[in-house]
Amino acid sequence: MQEFDVVIVGAGAAGLFCAGVAGQLGLKVLVLDHGEKVAEKIRISGGGRCNFTNLDVSSANFISENPRFAKSALSRYTPRDFLSLLQKHGIAYHEKHKGQLFCDRSAEDIITLLLAECLTGGVERRQPCSLKGVRYSDGGSDAARYELDTSSGGVACKALVIATGGLSIPKIGATDLGYRIAKQFDLPLVSTRPALVPLTFDETAWAPFAQLSGLSLPVQISTGGKKDTTSFREDLLFTHRGLSGPGVLQISSYWQEGSNIRLNLAPNTDVAAYLQQAKATSRKRIANELAALLPSRLADTWVAQCAPLGQAGDRPINEAPDKALNALAERIARWELTPTGSEGYRKAEVTAGGVDTKALSSQTMESKQPGLYFIGEVVDVTGWLGGYNFQWAWASAFACAHGLAAKHSPHASRFA
Repeated sequence: MQEFDVVIVGAGAAGLFCAGVAGQLGLKVLVLDHGEKVAEKIRISGGGRCNFTNLDVSSANFISENPRFAKSALSRYTPRDFLSLLQKHGIAYHEKHKGQLFCDRSAEDIITLLLAECLTGGVERRQPCSLKGVRYSDGGSDAARYELDTSSGGVACKALVIATGGLSIPKIGATDLGYRIAKQFDLPLVSTRPALVPLTFDETAWAPFAQLSGLSLPVQISTGGKKDTTSFREDLLFTHRGLSGPGVLQISSYWQEGSNIRLNLAPNTDVAAYLQQAKATSRKRIANELAALLPSRLADTWVAQCAPLGQAGDRPINEAPDKALNALAERIARWELTPTGSEGYRKAEVTAGGVDTKALSSQTMESKQPGLYFIGEVVDVTGWLGGYNFQWAWASAFACAHGLAAKHSPHASRFA
C-alpha cells in the first residue's frame, strides 16, 4: 500500500483547504473524491460567484447541539485571514448584503485558489476515486494506521480526515459516506435534516397563493415558542409550492416539522395607525389601501383569503368597522402558517446535524477514534445563510491541519 501521513476524503471547500494547509506544514497528503470535478458546491454557490465568507462571524451564527463548539476554530481562522489569502491570489471581491462577500468574477476563482494552495503543499489528488472500505490497525501510537480500499488501489495513512459534506444536493454528488464512517467507529450522530431550504404547503390550501409565484417582499419571519423564538428580517419569495427567499431559508434551519411560522408582512409600518388614517381620509377599497404597503397582487389575494373582515372586505375602507381594521392589522403583523414540509435535500443548501461534536476536539477536530478527523458540513455545525458555512469550512479545516501537523509532522514540535 502507498503510504501517506494524511488521507482526506472529500475534495470540497473544507477538504481542499485542509489539504493545502497540511501539505504546506510538511505533511504528505492525499485527497480522494468520488466525483469527476472538485468543489461542485463552491462552483454553484452564490449564483456562480460564491458567497465565500461574511465579515461578521461569531459562534452565534451557527446551529449545533453544542453552540460553543465552533468558537475555537472560528477565532483562530477569521474572515480577515481568508481575505488575506484572496489578496495573495489577486482575487477581487465585493460586499453584497449584511457582510456577505462574493467574488467579483466567478466562484471558479475560489476553486483555483484552493488547487493552487494544494499544489504548493505537494498534495496528491485522485478523482474520480471511490472509497470502498476503511480499516484501523492499532499497533501502538507510532504504528497505528488506517488502511483504505479505493477504486484506484490500497492506501495507508497515519490520519484520516473526513470532509465529505452532508446530504444536500445529491445531484452534485452528496452521499452519507461521512456518517457511515462515523457509525463504523461508534461515533455518535445528531439526526440530520435539510437546512437553508424552501418550505412547502398543502397543495389545495396553497392554491390561492401559487399564482403569486415569483413575488418578493421584505418581511419579519419567526418560528418557535415564547421562550425560544427565532426571528429574521429578510426578503420572502412566493413559489408554486410554498415559500422561499433568504428569510425562509434562514428560518428553515430552526423550523420544526408540525410547528408554524409567523410573518410580519409590513415590518416597517404601524399598520393599525395607517389603516385608521386611511379610513378618515379615503374611500378606496381596503385592498387598494393595503397596496401602498404590500405588492398589489398580494394585497388582493391576502384580503380575499386571510383578512378577518367578513363582508367588509370589498367595502371602501371608510365603511369598515374599527374592530375589523384592527384585526386586519394584527393579522398582517402576525400571519401564521404551518408548512407541511420542505423541498428536501435536493434544494437544501446545507445539512443540519451530523457527527456529534461531543465526540470531537474543538481544537483539532480529531474524534475519540484516534487519528480520525471530521471537518466542514459533515459535523453538527450549521451556519446561517450568508457565507457562514464556508467560513466554518475554512476554520475547521485550518484547525484540523494544524492539529495534524502537531501530531504527525516530522517537525511536530514546531506546531505544538
